[in-house]
Amino acid sequence: MSNRRTYVPNRKEPVRGYEDTAMEFPRLLALLLILLEWTQTGLLYPLRPICDRKVLELFIKEARDAEDAMKSCSDGCSLSNSVTVPKTQVVLDLWEHKNELEKAQEVQSGLWLIEKALNLLRTNVRNTALHSHIDNSIRNLGSLNAVLLRLNIQEYVPPTNTADISGTWGTSSATDLFPVYINFLRGKVNLLLKEAQACQTDVS
Repeated sequence: MSNRRTYVPNRKEPVRGYEDTAMEFPRLLALLLILLEWTQTGLLYPLRPICDRKVLELFIKEARDAEDAMKSCSDGCSLSNSVTVPKTQVVLDLWEHKNELEKAQEVQSGLWLIEKALNLLRTNVRNTALHSHIDNSIRNLGSLNAVLLRLNIQEYVPPTNTADISGTWGTSSATDLFPVYINFLRGKVNLLLKEAQACQTDVS
């Protein structure tokens, strides 16, 4: 057990190209590129922004901005109830032995839990600036789910009880949510996109 390889994204570790990404790939352009991918399926060599790490890095940067806004919020920024969120640690040996469906469902269930938690947070937050960041994060989660469908990953059907989802933990602290979101993007979401078959084909 002591020899297990694990990957725990460090939320303080900088992701290269954040500033360049923010300038080169503003959010609307990133989403426009995704839409272009969807409309170019008839081309021999279609655009593939869904496989471009810069798009995911942009979502991570915006999640970091939301985390900063949460830290600076002093009033009306708490959760009314505890929420269930996914564990972000990746045990590489276990991850590599899972099939594509298992990996996809683990990522999709995690994104669903994060979105559910952020929606609850939104109903409790009175800070207007933080509201905007939460709304943006929820939109980005929707975009990620659309990307997964575009990669021929089966649509996720949430369970009726969150207790049925494995690899989770509970928290009642609002400040936990965005670090979980960031690390989940940098860890399991990143791995799933990198390993997607559609992203393995070279475009010349």
